[in-house]
Amino acid sequence: MKIVLNYLGLGVLFLLSVLPHSWVRAFGTFIGWAAIRLPIKRRYVVQRNLELCFPELSYIQRQLLAKEHFILLGRSIAERGRLWLSNEKSIRKLVHIQSEIDPADGKPRVYVGMHMIGIEAGLIGLSIYLRDAGLKNPITLYIQMKNKFFDRHIKAWRERFGALMLLRKHNSRELIREIRRGNFVLLSPDMDLGVEDSIYVPFFGIQTCTLTSISRLAQMGGAEVCPVVTTLNEDGVTYTCRIGAPWVNFPSNDLLKDTAFMSSFFESQIKPRPAEYYWVHKRFKHRPEGEPEVY
Repeated sequence: MKIVLNYLGLGVLFLLSVLPHSWVRAFGTFIGWAAIRLPIKRRYVVQRNLELCFPELSYIQRQLLAKEHFILLGRSIAERGRLWLSNEKSIRKLVHIQSEIDPADGKPRVYVGMHMIGIEAGLIGLSIYLRDAGLKNPITLYIQMKNKFFDRHIKAWRERFGALMLLRKHNSRELIREIRRGNFVLLSPDMDLGVEDSIYVPFFGIQTCTLTSISRLAQMGGAEVCPVVTTLNEDGVTYTCRIGAPWVNFPSNDLLKDTAFMSSFFESQIKPRPAEYYWVHKRFKHRPEGEPEVY
């Protein structure tokens, strides 16, 4: 049965890769609409995250925000058939790249991403952009899926334009070596992955378990740090992936200060477009000693 379901899912992805984009968006909207109404755990996680981060909003306002988030999330999931399986021309129409720096100038850099609903579109579009710029095997990290069938396929689809996907637990020495070489290394540290290599810094006024890897890798690699953020355009259809200028005085000699700055940057990107952030993540899963769980 599992094999049948795997190939059925594969068939759905191939279908989504050839359907008109308006149909794909409509299907994604249906996915999001269904998720709002089904008794799933992630619905509670989204509502709890919004309650914690936006206490100034009324209950009705947070419910509307959660609805908008699930619809955008559903659409982004439906679009993955196109991102993973359609041709390069189709992806170029969907994702636009803007950069304030030249990623091929050989300077050691660490690039910092974040989990907006357009992250998959941004990564695929970015791999084409970097290949065109002459950069080989730009690196990003991923967490292995439990479903080995789709884990193998999705990894190959994400790498088809030259990107290199490494497991998140990958040896940091290799990452530092690639950073020093001037290769493109993108990390997205805005998830609660446990207290190891993390510290608590404010995020929407809440002490949040946050990875310190960006500051540490930049220090060891003698690297600048540039943000990479993908957002939905005003047309509600296409995305823009922006590579920002290097953060000033980052890294410093203060790990806490650096990590707090990074967290405040994430917050600054979310506030203008709160429905686009991945509120389905348990961002506040681990709490400082003595504080109760929030989920």
